[in-house]
Amino acid sequence: MDNRTVAATIVGGVVGAMAGYLLFTDRGRALRRQLEPALEDVARELNNFRNTINKAAGVAGEGWRLLNEAIGDRETPPMRYPTPHQSSPF
Repeated sequence: MDNRTVAATIVGGVVGAMAGYLLFTDRGRALRRQLEPALEDVARELNNFRNTINKAAGVAGEGWRLLNEAIGDRETPPMRYPTPHQSSPF
């Protein structure tokens, strides 16, 4: 066996042992009940952070649009291909 196989076997064993402990022992169930509210809080905070980032991106995009309008940059980007029938530059 190579090192990757041994490492994968060890990691699989550890994950399986943790799952068994959390799911099938009384202390594991109690620990799970204590962790659930904390995990819900983390999920809520991540969702709020994602919403904040989306709002910031929207504000930044609107700012760029207004800046481009203010300086008169209304040029259209150059066409990739000179004619609509050309599919490749070669």
